[in-house]
Amino acid sequence: MKSQKVSLAFAAMLAVASAVPAIAADDPWQDIRRDVFNNREIVEDSTVTLEAPYRAEDAAVVPLTMRIPSSAGEVKSLTLVIDKNPAPVAATFHFGEAAGKGDRMLSTRVRIDMYSNVRAIVETADGKLHMATKFVKASGGCSAAASKDADEALANLGKMQIRTFDDPAMKDRSPPVREAQVMIRHPNFTGMQMDQLTREYTPMKIVQEMDVKRDGARIFKMEGGISISENPNFRFTFAPGGEDTIEVTAKDSDGKVFTATSAGKAS
Repeated sequence: MKSQKVSLAFAAMLAVASAVPAIAADDPWQDIRRDVFNNREIVEDSTVTLEAPYRAEDAAVVPLTMRIPSSAGEVKSLTLVIDKNPAPVAATFHFGEAAGKGDRMLSTRVRIDMYSNVRAIVETADGKLHMATKFVKASGGCSAAASKDADEALANLGKMQIRTFDDPAMKDRSPPVREAQVMIRHPNFTGMQMDQLTREYTPMKIVQEMDVKRDGARIFKMEGGISISENPNFRFTFAPGGEDTIEVTAKDSDGKVFTATSAGKAS
């Protein structure tokens, strides 16, 4: 009887021990940190804040807003990570001189495939990494059917709308900032969406690059992945210049290039 109890206890210990790696393996963040950031130190602080819904209304269109205060100084890049998406890096934004050094904001919409931590990681001019994290309850975003059929989506491929906003309160800040919005018609097919008629998967087709400039000076250059929602939408601040003309060049994974220019201060 005693030996039987010992055997049962030993079996229970083995079961617990074998469960620990499984729990750890379910958290992909350390692997992402190693592969994307080369295991560099990342500090979670107020250098960047992230606004995200706790429970998404639509997993294929989850709004995110990142804010960087002027106290952060010069910021080189912002990387948006969704831990449990098939391709965790949703996008990386490399900032240029026209991004400015005042209070900065960048918002977009993403797909989330399952309950996951969402992270915004910024690299400042001194090479340090700072992070904000939010947990979002959403599922099925990467395989959700597109809102339009493929033929209709491709018919309007690459059409862009650029808006700039005049807010006196923002222009009176020190340093002053302005806001703009870029919207591009593109299905951003993930490669995980099934055509309900043919029962075949629609090939991946995404906006991979987007270069946004003000009067020829770069605001940001984006490297995008499958997690950016259909019809990519970006709203952002920038440092005002002369005409404040916004110029956008986008390139998708098929090599197609799309361009648009705003009307400047008259917009």
